Amino acid sequence: MSRWIMTTFLGLLPLAGIAHSQTGEWKQLFDGKDLTGWKHVGPGSMTVEDGLIQTHGGMGLLYWSGGKVGDCVIRVVFKMRDKNDNSGVFIRIPIEPREEWMPVHYGYEVQIDNQPEDSKEDDYHVTGTLYSLTKPLARPGKPGPDWNTMEITLDGPHTTVALNGVKVTDYTEGEPVPERKFSFEPQRGTRPNDGYFGLQNHSDNDIVFFKEVAIKMLKK
Repeated sequence: MSRWIMTTFLGLLPLAGIAHSQTGEWKQLFDGKDLTGWKHVGPGSMTVEDGLIQTHGGMGLLYWSGGKVGDCVIRVVFKMRDKNDNSGVFIRIPIEPREEWMPVHYGYEVQIDNQPEDSKEDDYHVTGTLYSLTKPLARPGKPGPDWNTMEITLDGPHTTVALNGVKVTDYTEGEPVPERKFSFEPQRGTRPNDGYFGLQNHSDNDIVFFKEVAIKMLKK
């Protein structure tokens, strides 16, 4: 092989990796006006006030009714009303949810819950983790009323979560997870590559606002 061909060939290798990770355009799923395209299940509700989605009561789920998604990045921009409030982004839900507990046990919850370092809660319940399944690689979450940007990448069986530009979760189906401790924690087991996703309203005491929900497909 000539030096020119070898140089050209080697030069193309990084480009192939980059091309695999390139993404398309962001599609906004919330227009700041109403909840067209969304459905709610379970107690409580979600409303649109001053251009923001606001949680009320719970525990319930506002899910995107446009169908299953996979091989994509889901971006959610949120803030807590108080220093700390509880919510989550559910992903990889295998069928369209009809009640609030099915997504818990058959999907994953990307946690929204800014527990401080000295909290009695363990590391498996921190913003950006897969609830009760993964430990955080970092704790970049901001308390209320600051805004946070979460990007969840679903790449086949691989899930990564970046919070405010910092990776918090890197998990692939089949990797070890801790045993289930409480009945409200999810059943263990693999989740599908494609699934529904949604936003949790947790309780009357946990008020969270969302100003952006968007999706961008991965190009393979």
